[in-house]
Amino acid sequence: MALEKPSYTVLESEGNLELRRYEPYIVAETLVDGDFESAGNQGFRRLADYIFGNNRSRQKMEMTSPVSQAPSEKVAMTAPVTMHRQGDLYRITFMMPSKYTLETLPEPVNPQVQLRQVPEELVAAVRYSGTWSQQRYESHKAELEAWVTRNEWSIAGGPVFARYDPPIKPWFLRRNEILIPIADGASP
Repeated sequence: MALEKPSYTVLESEGNLELRRYEPYIVAETLVDGDFESAGNQGFRRLADYIFGNNRSRQKMEMTSPVSQAPSEKVAMTAPVTMHRQGDLYRITFMMPSKYTLETLPEPVNPQVQLRQVPEELVAAVRYSGTWSQQRYESHKAELEAWVTRNEWSIAGGPVFARYDPPIKPWFLRRNEILIPIADGASP
């Protein structure tokens, strides 16, 4: 599937670890209560409902590219779907296609779905394949945190779990990442 992804520049890398500078982008997001795995599923369904037409202008957004014109506009789905803990809740996000602005995106009908501009940011990332289990997440998060510590970078926010592939993709081919925001003065 050819999905639009956030644009970034790799500043430093070591194996499956990277320090990246992300360009600004827009997300649709929702807060969900639940355990690690069920929160991701519930949030995904809520946001998918928004891109499939549950918005004020009833615009439908496809899960695949290219963008095509139809009676209602169809927009390509993007990757990754991200998830991070916020208090007792998880914030689940979908990146919106870059051709939109906050002013041109359709307004969500569900008040639990919000649109937000994400500013440029510096991020440490670890990429891995496999299942979306919390155990695999914790293992790779520890690897990433150790790399950040070795490089003496200052963490500027909580970890984010990014899933790039649909659940129908075989688990061993899935692209997963954990992203940790880094204080901007900490990079080369």
